[in-house]
Amino acid sequence: MNKNILSVFVAIWLFSGAIAQTAKRPLKPTDFNNIPTLQNPALSPDGKWLVYELSEVDTAKDNRVSHLWMQSFDGKQSIQLTYGDEAASSPKWTPDGKNLSFISERDSKNGGQIWLMDRRGGEGHKLTDIKKGELEDYVWSPDNKKLALIIKDPENDGKEPKTIPPIKIDRYHFKQDIEGYLQHRHSHLYLYDIESKKLDTLTNGDRDDDSPVWSPDGKTIAFVSNHTIDPDKNENSDIFTVEAKDDGEIKQLTTFTGHDIQPVWSPDGRHIAYLRSTSDANYYIYQHDLLCIMDADGKNNKVLTEALDRPVSNHAWSRDSKNIVYLVSNDRTRYVAQYNLLLKKSTTVYKGQCSFESLIGHTPGMWIAKMTTPYMPHELVAIENGKIRRLTFHQDKWLSKIKLAYVKGFQSFSNDGTLVSGILYTPDSVVTKKMPFILYIHGGPTDQDEFEFDMIRQTLASAGYAVAAVNYRGSTGRGLEYTKAIYADWGNKEVQDLLGAVDELVKFGVADRDHLGIGGWSYGGILTDYTIATDPRFKAASSGAGSALQLAIYGSDQWVIQYDNELGFPWKNSEKYIKLSYPFFHADKIKTPTQFMSGLKDFNVPTGGGEQMYQALKSQGVPTQMVLYPGQFHGITVPSYQVDRLQRYIEWYDKYLK
Repeated sequence: MNKNILSVFVAIWLFSGAIAQTAKRPLKPTDFNNIPTLQNPALSPDGKWLVYELSEVDTAKDNRVSHLWMQSFDGKQSIQLTYGDEAASSPKWTPDGKNLSFISERDSKNGGQIWLMDRRGGEGHKLTDIKKGELEDYVWSPDNKKLALIIKDPENDGKEPKTIPPIKIDRYHFKQDIEGYLQHRHSHLYLYDIESKKLDTLTNGDRDDDSPVWSPDGKTIAFVSNHTIDPDKNENSDIFTVEAKDDGEIKQLTTFTGHDIQPVWSPDGRHIAYLRSTSDANYYIYQHDLLCIMDADGKNNKVLTEALDRPVSNHAWSRDSKNIVYLVSNDRTRYVAQYNLLLKKSTTVYKGQCSFESLIGHTPGMWIAKMTTPYMPHELVAIENGKIRRLTFHQDKWLSKIKLAYVKGFQSFSNDGTLVSGILYTPDSVVTKKMPFILYIHGGPTDQDEFEFDMIRQTLASAGYAVAAVNYRGSTGRGLEYTKAIYADWGNKEVQDLLGAVDELVKFGVADRDHLGIGGWSYGGILTDYTIATDPRFKAASSGAGSALQLAIYGSDQWVIQYDNELGFPWKNSEKYIKLSYPFFHADKIKTPTQFMSGLKDFNVPTGGGEQMYQALKSQGVPTQMVLYPGQFHGITVPSYQVDRLQRYIEWYDKYLK
């Protein structure tokens, strides 16, 4: 081929690429409805197929409906298994690999039931008919003959009263988001025989049991429970086993006074891997989970990742029982690592600007996980010898029409010299001039912003803003000392870190110092209040599910154990509570037009927290508005409300920043 013809081809290719790029439109709030969500992947016993649930928005009914899909491990076949208006969730393979089970409310007056269908397709049939209580989880016995069930006690003893009775409260921890006011309804472990339909009670008492997992020989079931005198007053939990029979013997395997959770039996039945908290306090939010291992009888407990100084999660065994794979939260990423039992050391399996969930062991050197990047919501991938192979492609269709914001990492220094990591979103990869800017703050505080797909920040950047995520002190991913730096000192070091990041982006020439906005949800909303009460530079704010008058919050939310252990009782430490309530007591210093948002059924950070600040700013004549979402808990889940929230963000910031 001569150079002239080659030049023509290159010109055509570049021109075609430019047309394709300009044909894409910026991300809009309504695109929230286009994002499918993958959950609960499970690998078939022969390793050839994955089953998972895929939920999509039904705009006519304004909800999400999940259905089951099956994906071949070789990537060649993708099959939808269930259809219709009734959702199907929690798919699992029968141990012989012949059938698939799932939970659905179809043809049931008693809530979700377990259904069974041939893996080759066809109609499913209902396997259980739990009349009293709410089915929460289930796992198959290795011989396919039994199910271990977690069932929550029924309301009103399963009877339907003519009038809703009064709610009687006598528990210390008496309210919880989504669950509501807590009475003495608990979740317990049951054994269900497939052939006889007999349901045996394995655990009971005034406590909750969860996380059941069968021993490979099918003789016992491991589970997690809090057997302290008053479980409402601490976060302690331990791992137990119970014989898989009526009136089976219960044994306690762990005794650490923090929490021991998520037991996973090795395929050879010799060991149990689990997670343990770093702190043995009754309650301590600023802790990491460590990977641990013990013999199947609870002896020889060992911590495997203490020297790592990073939180780990989502551990799984290799099928040969020689390795434990797990996720590590580390400075804006969640990467895959594995511990080799023979070598007694960990190695990195895969690390990049991405984040993983739902690890599954395949064959030696191969793993399966959900993966997300800044430009792709979760998809299933295979991790083979340190390389990624996509298995599912559900996101490609809607993403092919969208121009996403450009994402890159940055770092900044706070005024006390602390190095802080962040992520910057801009409409284009090249910033030619200073832009109106929004600092959108993550919640937690013990969480971190990662290199993952972020619909809120992507949408704000696509609306013409530079947007920053900042992992302030209190965040995970930077070590235990970094996380616990804000203990009993809220709204101080975090605000220094946030303002330091803003200063850096102004200095970079990215953020326009005269057009700065701020916002966040949950602890991000709380920090919004703290920051605008500290620094008047922000011209617009949106505080979602936040609070500012901490003195008045005791007893109104679900965090009483944290207050007791971190701050003490208000009547004994009122000065501490007042100090931490400075956004409300200094509301006269706030000049930033602020939007407050909340779900009306939020028991995590109740609506009152936003109402108090709304009233305080209204009384001062500061422009403000309140947006309340009926029937919503701490997280907004109704699709139209999710879209509405994004649209209101843009309208509010546009009004004051553009």
